[in-house]
Amino acid sequence: MSVDQELARAVAETDAEASVPAVAQATGPDRPTPKKKGNLGLLIGLLVMVAGVLTLVFTSFKGAAIYSLGVDQLVKEQARYNQRTIRVKGMLVKGTLARRDEPCEYRFKLQEKGVVLAVQHPSCVVPDTFKDMPGMDVEVQAEGKLADDGKTFVSTAIVAKCPSKYEMQQKSMNGELAPHAGKQAAPVQTL
Repeated sequence: MSVDQELARAVAETDAEASVPAVAQATGPDRPTPKKKGNLGLLIGLLVMVAGVLTLVFTSFKGAAIYSLGVDQLVKEQARYNQRTIRVKGMLVKGTLARRDEPCEYRFKLQEKGVVLAVQHPSCVVPDTFKDMPGMDVEVQAEGKLADDGKTFVSTAIVAKCPSKYEMQQKSMNGELAPHAGKQAAPVQTL
């Protein structure tokens, strides 16, 4: 065989191999057929699990959101928030804090921007800071629902905030005494 014939045969074999797909080249009588990997099944399984978890998360939190509103907003939009759990914020109206022992409950009024809301807290569990202190405004957050009458808020939890120590430091630097220094809390009325 001449060099030209061998070269022509080699070029023909190279062209033939280039026209056959790579998978077909890898198979043959002496080469095993490659096995398909199960990655597609694993991917589908993972997608189904992720979809299930997301569905569970979004359906379980539906209706669990707690809106935080001021007294004025709640009174103005009471129809919108009628059956929802709400966190309402306002200042304790001086002289309105009252307690009943049997059954135990607190009643008071909150005010914000001139709007007043009556609050009923049917529990004796209240924070230590929930006091009517002379000369000091007490900010209160009550969590619960608006009663059917739309005029009373029924609370399940109360958080009372007193002025921060930084506000007290500022008052002290201005020569003022702390509003509660040497003063007793106003007596709680009995219902």
